[in-house]
Amino acid sequence: MPQFDVSSIGFYVLDILGRPVSRIPEGGRADYIEEIRMTVAGTAGATGMDCAILGLKTRAVTTLGTDDMGDWFLAKLRKYGLECGLVRRDGSVQTSSTILPVRPNGERPALHVPGTATLFEVADADLDAALDASVVHVGGTGLLKRFDGAPTVKLLKRAKELGRITTFDLIQATPETWKLVEPCLPYIDYFVPSIDEAGEMAHDRDPARVAAFFKARGVKNCILTLGADGVHVSPQHGEDFHLPAFDVEVFDTTGCGDSFTAGIIVGIVKGWDLKQSARFASAVAAKVAMGLGSDGKLVSFDDTVAAMNSLPVKTSKVQAA
Repeated sequence: MPQFDVSSIGFYVLDILGRPVSRIPEGGRADYIEEIRMTVAGTAGATGMDCAILGLKTRAVTTLGTDDMGDWFLAKLRKYGLECGLVRRDGSVQTSSTILPVRPNGERPALHVPGTATLFEVADADLDAALDASVVHVGGTGLLKRFDGAPTVKLLKRAKELGRITTFDLIQATPETWKLVEPCLPYIDYFVPSIDEAGEMAHDRDPARVAAFFKARGVKNCILTLGADGVHVSPQHGEDFHLPAFDVEVFDTTGCGDSFTAGIIVGIVKGWDLKQSARFASAVAAKVAMGLGSDGKLVSFDDTVAAMNSLPVKTSKVQAA
């Protein structure tokens, strides 16, 4: 029996966010905004943090700097309850960090320092410990210079040999990213990218066709987040289905996709069917969108279940079509 519910492996980044930012002041002038926060973020970091907030026993697997930002980051992970025995420290570069000026509509351009993400790898001696979880989540392919490619495939393949359930997400997909992702696909049980990322690789924007593209290459379940239009789910067994997003006031979209993945992982651990898992994941993302940063207004499993059962649902463009 694995020791952890989930091991969240890969891209962890410190986000420094401010909102609302409608412009960058000229010269040395200053504008006044309402809120600034530092948060745990990243395609593995935010997902792991949100899993812990939602009550899962979570292991963090990443590399941080030995700088002040790395100290803060590690303390924050522990405060959320993540096990950090496989969080390595490296003093040769700074902790991966991003400045995000969040626009009034929730969009957020980014200024990013890759830092320790480029150094992350899982040593052979750490491999089975990193996989000591019912669900193994790999997040951040595309920004993990040392880990991308063959090392990621090796880890996912070993996870399947151990009987683990695998979930996977990437970041900032480009044509080059596809070369890294394609060999991973046969070892992915739940692929949870945005339609923007997945469509970039599949050269298509139709959710059903994009999902079919990845399933034909080995993915078991393809779950495409569609932003305000909800989610398209293509399960391993049964027909594709669409769920609309919840209708909430969006403060910040940072981490919404990562938090959605956390919701899917919670559903897997609890043994829910994929439709129930996707509904819950949509509520997790809605709670995150209602605040600033990758945790937003996410506070607990019970609060999220209440939101799932009470928040209004959008009539999305996908439904209308």
